Amino acid sequence: MKKEIQVVGAVIQSDNLIFCAQRGPGKSLAELWEFPGGKIEAGETDREALEREIKEELQCQIKVLDKITTNRYEYDFGFVNLTTFNCLLIDGQPKLTEHIDVKWLPINQLKTLNWAPADIPTIDILLNEN
Repeated sequence: MKKEIQVVGAVIQSDNLIFCAQRGPGKSLAELWEFPGGKIEAGETDREALEREIKEELQCQIKVLDKITTNRYEYDFGFVNLTTFNCLLIDGQPKLTEHIDVKWLPINQLKTLNWAPADIPTIDILLNEN
C-alpha cells in the first residue's frame, strides 16, 4: 500500500510574476519545476508548514493568503496530497539552497516549464482566473 504524503506549496507573487523553483538532482521528481513548499509535520497547520518550509528552503519570509486548491496525485513513491496557497513575499529574497534554478514568470508563461504533475492543477486554476 502506498503512503499518503501531505504537502503544501506556495504560489509566491510579486509584481504580477509568480515564483517557480526547479527541483535538484538526486531527489524524487528531479529537475521538474514546482511551487516551493514541503511536507506538513505533526502538529502543524497547512499555513504554519508553508511558512516554515519557505523559511528553511528559500531563506525568506512569506505571508500566506487564500487557499488555491488541494489535489491528490499518485506517484510511484506514494500519493501526494498538495494544497497550494497564494502568498506574498514579505521579507528577503529567495535563495537557492535546495533548488537548482528559479524563475519569476507571468501567469501566461507558467506552462513553458516542465512541472511536477501535482502542481499542474494549480497552474490551470491560475490561468483560468486571468
